[in-house]
Formats: sequence, structure tokens, C-alpha cells
Amino acid sequence: MSEIATIIETYSRRMRIRLDTNIEVDARIKGKKIKAVCGDIVTIEPISGEKDWLITEIMKRSNELTRPNKSGQKEVLAANLDALIIVSSVSPIPDWYIIDRYICAAEILGIQPIIVFNKIDLLDENIKIDELLEYKKLGLSVVNFSVKNNKDSKELLSLISDKCSIVVGQSGVGKSSIINKLVYSSEQRVGSISKSGEGRHTTVNSVMKSIKSGGYLIDSPGVRDYMPALATPAEAQRGFREITEFSQFCRFSNCLHLREPKCAVKKAVEENLIDYRRYESYKRVVNLTSKLSEKKY
Repeated sequence: MSEIATIIETYSRRMRIRLDTNIEVDARIKGKKIKAVCGDIVTIEPISGEKDWLITEIMKRSNELTRPNKSGQKEVLAANLDALIIVSSVSPIPDWYIIDRYICAAEILGIQPIIVFNKIDLLDENIKIDELLEYKKLGLSVVNFSVKNNKDSKELLSLISDKCSIVVGQSGVGKSSIINKLVYSSEQRVGSISKSGEGRHTTVNSVMKSIKSGGYLIDSPGVRDYMPALATPAEAQRGFREITEFSQFCRFSNCLHLREPKCAVKKAVEENLIDYRRYESYKRVVNLTSKLSEKKY
């Protein structure tokens, strides 16, 4: 008899799943066509004479966090998400363009992007990060975080209560340390910063854990780079809310806001109504999507 379960950990063709009774068991996938990811809701069947269960089908996903693989094809990282927790930190130095791409992905998926600026205790209190201020102006949630401050944990927990969220960001920004503060048990390995300052990978697969305020966190491997897998370059503007806001005043409805005449977005950039760095970030997403689209064919 089939049952419903949730994928909570992935190891290639083998999975760890959570049954509706909250019991966790091991499972494997039936056939080669099924490609399940953390967060997937699946149908399962018991295997006679074994402890493992068999995953027979993936239920329809509400959304997918994706990136293009080396061939330009879409790769799904996680599914059925409510929020994207984008971690940056004082060290290593934030790559704001990667952060923008994660925000872009969240906006297109219609889920909440939450920017967490970690290791705030290492930052001079008189220094203001302009990028964080710009995100706040856009109405995005920004949390300054230190694992030494329980108040920061409570603020972040209040934003993700009863949600399924994924924690993403560059290697070495302290994702595992943050997760340790939020989940019921401290099982995440904490890595050190490499000599290059880029950070070490401490998570080799996606893992879903229960959090103290109710809901779940998916930990993901640290990345050097990230790019959402977009269907067309035009889709990029949906990931930048300020671009979307001004695009309705462009002369052409299919304006990409690059070289087109009478572009309201470019005018807004010139008048400082749109942050120039964010506009440059948007252009990078458009150009990368164009190159990846060419690579597919």
C-alpha cells in the first residue's frame, strides 16, 4: 500500500525520508526517470523483507529552486519552498552579485527572500553596508546576525516560523553555525575559512531539519557562484522588483532595458531612482541567461 512522505536528505539514488507520522526511514528510487530533491513530496511503498522503502512517484511541486548545469540545462536543487535565507557575512567578503541572483530566484518563485548578514560582531559598528541599506529600501527582509546573540536568532525564527526554508550562500559565511542556532539539535559540521578566504565546504548534500519555531530548514552546500535557471532573458526583470516597477513605463512592452530607446528603467537609473549596482546586476543576469540559452542548442 502506498504512503506519502517528504524527502529530507539526498545521497544520489538513495534518500532519507520523513513519513506522515514523523518517523524517518531510508528509501531508494524506483527506476532512473525519478529525480527527487530535498523538499519533494513523494509516494512510497514498503519493500518486502527490507527496511528500505521504495520511492515510486514525485508529487507535483509548488516550486523549484534551480540553477543551470555545465551544459546549460536546468538542475533542481530543492522543491516546495516558502522562503530563501541568503547568508552573507563580514568574512569572506560578500559577493553582492551572487546575493542578487538568489534574490532574483526567490522573487521569480514567489517566495520570501531573507538576507542574513552574519558575523556582525566582527564589523565596526560605525560602518554601514550600503548594499544592505538598499535591500531594506526595496522592502526586503534583512537580518544582522551573530551566533553570540540570541535576539538575532529569535528575529530570524519569527520570519521563518512554520515555513520550509532553504539556507544558501557562499562557502564560509557561517550557514551551518546559523542552522545550529535554529534547529533542535546541533548536528551540522562547522567549517573554517580557507587560506584563500573563500571558505571551505562543510555540507556535501542537502539536508532538511526541524526548527525551534515550527517548520523546516534545508541546508545546501556552499557555492562559489550561483545563477538561476531562467527560461528567457526577459524573465530576469521579474527577479528585480525595482526593474519591474519602472518597466511598465517603457515605450516597448518587450523592453529588456539594455539599449532600447525611451526605456523608463534606464532613465530611473540615471535619476538614481534605481541603484546603479543593482541595475548592473540585472544586466549580468540577462547576459548570462542569453549565453546559457545559446549553449543549450
